[in-house]
Amino acid sequence: MSTARTALVVGGGIAGPVAAMALQKAGVEATVCEAHPSSADGVGGGLGLAPNGLNALGVIGIDEAVRDIGIPVSSMLMRSWTGKRLAEFGEPSGAPIMYTMWRSDLYRVLCDEAARRGVRIRYGARLASAQDDGDGVTASFMDGTRATADILVGADGIRSTVRSLVDPSAPAPSHTGLLGFGGWSSAKVPSTNGAMHMVFGKRAFFSYTVEDNGRVGWFANLPHKERMTSAETTAVGAREWLRVLREVFAGDRVPAVEILRGVDPDELVMTGSLEIMPPAPRWHRGRMVLIGDAAHAPSPSSGQGASQAIEGAVHLARCLRDLPVDAAFQAYEGLRRERVERITAAAARTNRNKAAGPVARVLRDLVMPTMMRLMTKPDQLAWQYDYRIDWDARVPALT
Repeated sequence: MSTARTALVVGGGIAGPVAAMALQKAGVEATVCEAHPSSADGVGGGLGLAPNGLNALGVIGIDEAVRDIGIPVSSMLMRSWTGKRLAEFGEPSGAPIMYTMWRSDLYRVLCDEAARRGVRIRYGARLASAQDDGDGVTASFMDGTRATADILVGADGIRSTVRSLVDPSAPAPSHTGLLGFGGWSSAKVPSTNGAMHMVFGKRAFFSYTVEDNGRVGWFANLPHKERMTSAETTAVGAREWLRVLREVFAGDRVPAVEILRGVDPDELVMTGSLEIMPPAPRWHRGRMVLIGDAAHAPSPSSGQGASQAIEGAVHLARCLRDLPVDAAFQAYEGLRRERVERITAAAARTNRNKAAGPVARVLRDLVMPTMMRLMTKPDQLAWQYDYRIDWDARVPALT
């Protein structure tokens, strides 16, 4: 196969614009094809961007712009429902271990910068099918239009259409047993001094950060056996969910109930089921390849979803810069699979702790302090957070 010079990137969320800018840096002209009829401003909840994700954004020169929209978190303090300190990752006065931000703000920065660099973004381009003729890929969209390029990159999320074309037998995403909620609160709670408090409650998981200016950000993961879409969750109503959450956290010796009382129902973010999808068995076929949640979705509990999507997009561009298409796709998967499988497995363990039943909760609270002391040692976490991409290093073909 020949070297790629043009690309269609299906999906304009987080991975899509990053992939387009990285491909541009690698000499590949990319067009982003977004299904929504217009930009998705205001869509989605909060997310955390880890140092490794920011390092990857630094490769394409957009890390500082992303830091500007984020809230720095200097440490994560794990607590039990009794308020007992279980462990702390990071130093309260140290460098940020992550930045939290709204997904919509990150999306806006990435799309604006991609457009500024001359990347074309087509809205209303929902993929219907794609035909790979060996020399290129022709994408057909629901609006009747078509487009052709040397390769097609699937950055279309956890319910990827491109994944179904690459591997029709690939597993679908599964419900973690948790529902996601979050937002801001007007509650008067003391500053957490740059720390994010992570509370393994009696019945659910709660996290909060209080900035020095008094602004309170929070999220909760509520165990729920049945899968619920965002629309189904919203239909229940914000006031009812806030009542449920206050009841769930009423027995916990942390300020969860106070924070929830300060939430404006009109501003409650309800994401529905938190989903997870193990890395797909197959990431590429012919001239089509998957990145981000289309290839692997480690659930929000990993704190790595956006960062892994960004890493993958940059690595894919490096591989296409240095190798013919077939060898580039193989090298890309070789660079990424083991890492994302390890992160996905760690997120699954976290989800089980968040949804622990009465017996499992007691056992969890007994063993977690020891586990956390071992797991949060800097040398145990370096593989995940200190990861850097050497853009200038040539990518060798797999042998």
